[in-house]
Amino acid sequence: MQRILITGALGQIGSDLTDELRARYGTNNVIATDIADPSQDVLDAGPYQFVDCLYAEQIGEVVKKQRIDTIYHLAAILSAKAEGNPQLAWNVNMNGLVNVLEVAREYQCSVFTPSSIGAFGPGTPRTRTPQDTVQRPTTMYGVTKVAGELLCDYYFFKYGVDTRGVRYPGIISYKTLPGGGTTDYAVAIYYEAIKHGRYTCYLAEDTRLDMMYMPDAIKAAIDLMEADPSRLKHRNAFNVTAMSITPEDIAASIREIIPGFIMEYDVDPVRQDIADSWPDSLDDSAAREEWDWSPVFTLDAMTRDMLEKLRLKLQPSETVNQ
Repeated sequence: MQRILITGALGQIGSDLTDELRARYGTNNVIATDIADPSQDVLDAGPYQFVDCLYAEQIGEVVKKQRIDTIYHLAAILSAKAEGNPQLAWNVNMNGLVNVLEVAREYQCSVFTPSSIGAFGPGTPRTRTPQDTVQRPTTMYGVTKVAGELLCDYYFFKYGVDTRGVRYPGIISYKTLPGGGTTDYAVAIYYEAIKHGRYTCYLAEDTRLDMMYMPDAIKAAIDLMEADPSRLKHRNAFNVTAMSITPEDIAASIREIIPGFIMEYDVDPVRQDIADSWPDSLDDSAAREEWDWSPVFTLDAMTRDMLEKLRLKLQPSETVNQ
């Protein structure tokens, strides 16, 4: 990787990935793109351009002008929002990906595209879900992720495009708020613990799902793109995981630092149904064997770091006395 373009760079993953890639490869070698209006901080941080992935010519213009050799394609409609507007989710998640892949084919770019545990469904083994298994999701988000995995495989085998990807679990981060995913509670709970000392969760207390702290999610993306291609048997949609946890597990971890933290529950049937269709743990042995994947953060290490970073981020007026 020498010259990198990121779509969806202002999103939850994109914001952190942009910073890390610029730290590694140089600020001017990483072009952030999105359809949102950037803040002045974003404009000051490095190159930014408006790019709508639904228009291939916009992607192609930037790739050609900036001599891009690697694209991290993160622009997507996430699970909960996708159920509210499935037609939009299909349009953005599939047509946007086709456009990126076509541009990559023309200009010989490598492409990273994240998949998700949402690519699995009720018929998938829920515990230590295998790398290769039944994928019959019941959500539009999941449908687009399965189709995206297959499409990336197709472009590799048919056209030789260097496509790679991981199946992300729920991502927890402090820098940028998530954008409509089923596992967003795992971010909100830390904010609310700092701000109010209590949180009402929309998933049931024993809903076990795979999760990952953002630094490990960024590590997975970059490690895979830097991996020796001759070792990669699966290429697209490697299972990756760091921890398998419930809302009550996170609450208990927070109470180790904020003893008075109160957790309540008001289950949202839509997001609960989505969560119940996903695995509670993944088998990531293929990623470990093919590109030496290994996460860094445990639940308690993540909790300590999240609370520390959020106390610095939030204004004193936004926090309770703790």
